[in-house]
Amino acid sequence: MSRKPGERSNLFAKWVTKRQQRHQRVIDAYSNQKLADADNRSLYRELDRNLEIIRHSIGKSDDLVIRDFQIKGNPNLKAALIYIDGLVNADSAGHFILRASMFELRLPDELTDQEQEMDLSLQIKNYGLPSGEVDKGTTFQEVYKCVLSGDSALLLDNSATSLLINTKGWDRRGVEEPQTESVVRGPRDGFTETLRTNSALIRLRLKDPDLRFKNLMVGRRSNTNVAVMYIENLADQSIVDQVVERIRGIDIDGALESGYIEQFIEDNHWTPFPLIQNTERPDKATANLLEGKVIILVDGTPFVLIAPAIFSQFYQSPEDYYERVLIGTLIRGVRIISMAMALLLPSLYIAFSSYHPEMIPSRLVFAMAAGRSTVPFPSIVEAFLMEVAMEILREASVRLPGPIGQTIGIVGALVVGQAAVQAGIVSPIMVIIVALTTIGSFASPSYSAAIALRMLRFPMMLAAGVFGLYGIMLLLIVLIIHLCSLKSFGVPYMAPFAPMHLKDLKDTIIRAPLYRMKQRPISFQPANRKREGADQAGVNSNGKAAEQSGRDDSTQS
Repeated sequence: MSRKPGERSNLFAKWVTKRQQRHQRVIDAYSNQKLADADNRSLYRELDRNLEIIRHSIGKSDDLVIRDFQIKGNPNLKAALIYIDGLVNADSAGHFILRASMFELRLPDELTDQEQEMDLSLQIKNYGLPSGEVDKGTTFQEVYKCVLSGDSALLLDNSATSLLINTKGWDRRGVEEPQTESVVRGPRDGFTETLRTNSALIRLRLKDPDLRFKNLMVGRRSNTNVAVMYIENLADQSIVDQVVERIRGIDIDGALESGYIEQFIEDNHWTPFPLIQNTERPDKATANLLEGKVIILVDGTPFVLIAPAIFSQFYQSPEDYYERVLIGTLIRGVRIISMAMALLLPSLYIAFSSYHPEMIPSRLVFAMAAGRSTVPFPSIVEAFLMEVAMEILREASVRLPGPIGQTIGIVGALVVGQAAVQAGIVSPIMVIIVALTTIGSFASPSYSAAIALRMLRFPMMLAAGVFGLYGIMLLLIVLIIHLCSLKSFGVPYMAPFAPMHLKDLKDTIIRAPLYRMKQRPISFQPANRKREGADQAGVNSNGKAAEQSGRDDSTQS
């Protein structure tokens, strides 16, 4: 079949366009390869050549500043200061670099033979820059990372070495009280979005020379700074090596929050339970370091990761240790009961009302029957409707501005619940069940652990609606088996219950007195199990020395 001349010309034009596009892609790939080769290439001794390559790479951005000037005492020696406007402290860059190099540079009158042979950039580093952190760079890639991280790069003519100077000074949020972990008794400061500030908050609490700080970089484009903190000769070195190796193995364009790191390094990606804990509280991170764990700090987020993690630590709070034994144990017990309510209360209501009404007191059965007399749905449909409505209401209150969100959360729940009861859609006791379930989920100190229970609540309700109490027990057995199979960096998730470590049970459901917890948890395999100073003299409630309790160590588990 022959084509018309117009159709043939259109096909030819499309063919030419596609060919030009393929040709342009080849040219772009070749240019990118040349640019990548230039990035990995060493700096040249000609300043103009170096600046031309830098301008071609990142010079199209209007916030890039390249300041040309002359070094004092040598009018023929050109130099250039390169930085990103908004990321540096302008006073530091102007006073400690430009002013020092242009007007105040004083090289010694007499230099040793070794100093005379030294590169001029190193002479300026040693004698001309009053800055605390000055490194040297020899490649374009080092210059790019320095400048894009908020530092300044000083390049000299007739020198293949650049000076990388710390001038970070962007606007940052100050240290404030944590938003997701409220404090009743304890420190009020919380982590910020700046990595160095977060590490300083831990250093202030832990003045240990064995505290180690290992810097890593994640993200091909974001180049996010990640730090691993641990106490040497206390943390298990195999766990530290696993954490570092997994972080180094992350291959992604950008890591914008610690949640990116958590999802890449966790052991099981398909469990609803968190295998790595996060916190905004420096005291909590420091306490976990003292137990032999590893802390992961990510630049740009106030949430610090704690690894490894076990199930029992998600219902514990630092305030448990700041209060006395009985108060801390009572509060911890209340949290455990609240978490059980958040998981089981709706399913138990469905099972009792649908399959086992004989287990409910007769007066309560009559009251429940009277309340459900106008409800057209079975109990499982009723429960699902209320739970889904509550989840939607909770999510809506989180996304709204603070004062409005709280108002919507309270007023909306009351209005919707009352209207649903009056319309005969749900029974009054169902509103009470949903309210108690929601309050129980709020009692968990960890948001990630609470949302796992919220997820599991729905399959638990479905099992109760199909099989009654038998379905609840079968799903609980499956859930416990799943928990026992989980590990976090080789540490069993249900430790110290499975496997059983009797000595570690002092800090699980109950909280033993601090002077009784003489050893660190064996679950994390610390290199030094003994808590320093735990066997020193203290004072008990009768005013006697705690040495008496130390003589009873043989009777302690």
